[in-house]
Amino acid sequence: MAADGGFATVSTGYHRLLLDTLVALEAIRRHCGRPALAAPIPGRAAAAAVWLGRVMAPGGALPALGHQDSSVVADLGAHGPGDARGSVERGLRLFAGVSATAQEAGCDWLGLGPAPALPRPAAWTAAGTRGWEVSAARGLLRAGPLRFRPGQADLLHFELWDGDAPLLTDGGTGAYNPPQGSRWWLEYFPSQAAHNAIQFDGQEPMPRLGRFLFGSWPRVAPQPQGAMATDRFGRSHRRQIRAEGRHWLVTDLVEGKFDRAVLRWRLGPGDWAMRPDGVAGRARLRISADAPLTLRLERGWHSPAYGQVQPCRVLAAEAEAPLRCLVTRILLPPFEDGPEAPCRSTSC
Repeated sequence: MAADGGFATVSTGYHRLLLDTLVALEAIRRHCGRPALAAPIPGRAAAAAVWLGRVMAPGGALPALGHQDSSVVADLGAHGPGDARGSVERGLRLFAGVSATAQEAGCDWLGLGPAPALPRPAAWTAAGTRGWEVSAARGLLRAGPLRFRPGQADLLHFELWDGDAPLLTDGGTGAYNPPQGSRWWLEYFPSQAAHNAIQFDGQEPMPRLGRFLFGSWPRVAPQPQGAMATDRFGRSHRRQIRAEGRHWLVTDLVEGKFDRAVLRWRLGPGDWAMRPDGVAGRARLRISADAPLTLRLERGWHSPAYGQVQPCRVLAAEAEAPLRCLVTRILLPPFEDGPEAPCRSTSC
């Protein structure tokens, strides 16, 4: 655990498992009257609880960032693997002295009383991620630095939730030991195509060395409002995020030698319809670039829970070199002056 709440394994599922384990340890320690945990464990446990509370949807769902296996430990409130509110609330009250919800059965069972509300800054940074929360929408960027092996090709992956509704999502995991006929899960879900990122020339940014191990990690560096990654071929991708009320702007700047690049946005559940410049559905996505673009809806795959896989829609924007900049404008409802209202942000 890092002092800012980041976890070496950048995974919301294993982050929850870590927090559940620490909560069980702390609850037993208090019950038995044993000495307090030595520094810096309590402070880092508090930061880990705050991190999970900031990425969690109001109804308890978590983004499927990193590997997921639906593990649940000491689920005192019987919320189940799809609802992390109990895990977050017990961690926040025990370690941070704050609260994300008014009542939780596990906290009642442990005798944990009410606490002040969890602070929710408009932007925050932690080891491996950056986040934003503006006008009930939350954005999450998979950033760096890389202090632990990446388990998926998800660097600079960005996802966006509007309340409990996932708009731009991670593909998930599938399973570590898929059923007969589904071995392709092992290749697909860790790949770049299963994330909201830019792929150059159809190549993976990292060579696969094992089921959970990649080689030739990209160099990742923080940037104002985002992050930058440079792959083994010397191709760089700089992603910047800006939120203005219910309008979000994602600016992608690319450099290096490549013939073509594909930007993918994995769309959340719901009806999505193509438009000349993007898609319309639960949100309006409009993509522009400094080179001619080909836009299409692809069939992708999504793993909503461990061992489950279902089809999803993916908006792909493809351009040939020379290409320097792509801009995605995301308008969330209620749309101002209809879905064609312009974003007030500037492009590259």
